[in-house]
Amino acid sequence: MKTLVVMPAYNEAANIVSTIRRARQNNPDVDIVVIDDGSMDETGDLAVEAGATVLPLPINLGYGGALQTGFIYAEAHGYDEVVQLDADGQHEPANIKDLLQALRDDHADIVIGSRFLGVGDYKAPPARAMGMALMRWLTQVSTGKRISDPTSGFQAVNRKAISLYASEVYPSDYPDADVLIMVQRAGLRVREIPVQMYQREAGVSMHSGILKPAWYMFKMLMSIGLTMLRKPPAVSRSG
Repeated sequence: MKTLVVMPAYNEAANIVSTIRRARQNNPDVDIVVIDDGSMDETGDLAVEAGATVLPLPINLGYGGALQTGFIYAEAHGYDEVVQLDADGQHEPANIKDLLQALRDDHADIVIGSRFLGVGDYKAPPARAMGMALMRWLTQVSTGKRISDPTSGFQAVNRKAISLYASEVYPSDYPDADVLIMVQRAGLRVREIPVQMYQREAGVSMHSGILKPAWYMFKMLMSIGLTMLRKPPAVSRSG
């Protein structure tokens, strides 16, 4: 299987080298591509020095746009599997192999790494915990399936999902619970496994402050509403 780790990164100079090295150490057979999302620091140069392929974006597209760039790259280069890995060090690279094993053994299309299934002691800030609870409830109401961590960016996907994520139906801002609702309505198989996640140690989260979380929640609710109104996207049965 040809596997790609996709890491969207914006101003992650403090974290990018250690994240790449840990991912490579734990998974020597995978390729790593960093999407440098218009960073204003040395993120891109440091990622190249650490041995990753770097796709520099001329402007900041945001998390969704950067992530989709990675999926377009994966589809164009014939990858069978993609693992989403945050560049900020919050995801444990040793769990990449667990996500891939579940993807293969359980015949799933998407495997979500959940921080809430008994591994580690991750604690979300109160405001974010409330947002996660709302997304969890909306996902369950919309699909009938309970996902414990619908905002997890630590995922492994197969060719069917790669093709869907590389298409125009993928949201450009915050691909979270809305994507999970979309793919399940499209008939893709989703499952969760427990993974280790950590608190960010350096840099600034895209959900920091007061206005950013509020804006995220507003746009996510709008996106979920539109997802439910649209016809489910067609997906390839191959892969």
